[in-house]
Amino acid sequence: MKPRILITGASGFVGYHLISAAYDAGMEVHAAIRSSSNISHLQHFNLRYVIPDYTDQESLCKLLEEHQYDYIIHAAGTTKARTGADYDAVNAMYTLNLAQAAQKAAIPLKKFVFISSLAALGPVAYDAAWPVPDGADANPVTLYGKSKLRAEKYLATMTALPWIVLRPTAVYGPLEKDLFVLFKTFKKGFEFHMGREPQQLSFVYVKDLADAVMLALTSPSIQTGYNISDGHSYSRYALADISRRIFGVRMLRIHVPLALAKPAITLLEKMSRGIPLLNNDKLLEVSAPSWNCNIQQIKRDLGYNPAYNLEKGMKETIEWYTNNKWF
Repeated sequence: MKPRILITGASGFVGYHLISAAYDAGMEVHAAIRSSSNISHLQHFNLRYVIPDYTDQESLCKLLEEHQYDYIIHAAGTTKARTGADYDAVNAMYTLNLAQAAQKAAIPLKKFVFISSLAALGPVAYDAAWPVPDGADANPVTLYGKSKLRAEKYLATMTALPWIVLRPTAVYGPLEKDLFVLFKTFKKGFEFHMGREPQQLSFVYVKDLADAVMLALTSPSIQTGYNISDGHSYSRYALADISRRIFGVRMLRIHVPLALAKPAITLLEKMSRGIPLLNNDKLLEVSAPSWNCNIQQIKRDLGYNPAYNLEKGMKETIEWYTNNKWF
């Protein structure tokens, strides 16, 4: 009998790749979606769809017991919200409710994997020792990061739940939409940077993240957290430089002073009906001095060995965008 897995946030970019990895691993995949979710890109998978109410622990418990899940990957969340309360409602409270339901439900649960974010730990100083030591104190600088950290703290209280937290850095790859906007700008020959201070960045290709999640499902490790990147540190210009080589274009490099960027973004937020891709919360991330992280612990405990550096991952990503006519 195939192991049964519930994947939340299934219609999203990361969710798609988690489904693909679980499907390839021979699991019976149940995809948790919203009633309004676009699932056209999932139609080639043989999936069972469920629509959880993350605000209702009792209904969550019933859903889990009805389907008797062996594994849960909680990847649902929001990266854009107007207030800290809005972030917390989805990223923290949904996680708390699902985790408590999983703890209470009479199911054969072997692992609850929560997809957090490196934003929950926050950036480090540009001159911080590399690699940053394991267990560095969390100091999130964004409302998004604080909501993810709050979710982690909720999980830490659940001693009867076999949970693992994974904190990926910036994730890119086929189907990703936010960085794709940046890639389109690169293709047109422009690269924009917030401020002029030096920066160090980290990235992880989505297939490596999915592989790490699969390792976490079967690892004996429980009730611990792991940072995830490709293991390299990159300058602030690396993404544009690699894109320039792949696209074969010349780029104009533009540094936008933070003193100008902040009021412009504030005005854009006030005028926009939705939430702009670059908002004040996101500005704190893209202007931070360093997002380097240490992956020695996950390599040691889970045998994680990323297959993609930024150049290899970007070539595959841009090829996918091109072949699927996103450009």
